[in-house]
Amino acid sequence: MPGTHAFGTTFSWNGTLVAGLTAINGIELSVDTIDVTTHQSANYYKEILPGLIDPGEVSIEGQFDYTDVSGQQAMLADLNSRNARAGVITFPASTGSSWTFQGYITNLKIGDAPIDDKIPFSATIKPTGKPVFAVATTTGLTDLEISDSAELAPAFAISTTDYVASVLTGVSSVTMTPTASAGTITITANGASQEVASGSASSAILLGSAVSITVVTITVQETNKAPKVYTIRINRP
Repeated sequence: MPGTHAFGTTFSWNGTLVAGLTAINGIELSVDTIDVTTHQSANYYKEILPGLIDPGEVSIEGQFDYTDVSGQQAMLADLNSRNARAGVITFPASTGSSWTFQGYITNLKIGDAPIDDKIPFSATIKPTGKPVFAVATTTGLTDLEISDSAELAPAFAISTTDYVASVLTGVSSVTMTPTASAGTITITANGASQEVASGSASSAILLGSAVSITVVTITVQETNKAPKVYTIRINRP
């Protein structure tokens, strides 16, 4: 699967989007270690135990926006009052993913004024406690049928995404009828893709020569959710 462009990522503070941002550096988890090496440790190697988990820091950078009362200015007020607030990093809608955490602002800068550039804004937030990473996933298919008496193995189930299908001798093409409660459905085979309406048959999918396997992928994508992908390997005897 190709990478996802970061453009469109947002950061909100206490429920309000912070304006003017050009860079958002996300959560970086690390585990402290406890040295438990003794004179009896084997082979001259140190021994450790995992310690506490450090959520690192979240830093944001962008342009100073004097009109952003509930974002940039609110962050300054929370630094002065030492208030912990909810921070949310929301990645582009196609990923359906986000980080949510409670944190304190430990650094905030407004004021560089270069003669030929914009006034910058930056802040650093230290999360307290466990941050939560969430991915909203597309519900996916509720049914899948293949023409010409082809049988899926295992039998179709909502939670299963990998199948093998077998066709009768002499069958050189099939159609697929996927059903989903929401989202767009795209079927890809032999290097070509087609969008199919829920409950409708696809165009003919050509199978390989005898004693071959044709790989078909079905992608279901709901708005603002990560896609769900199914793989069907069709055996031609």
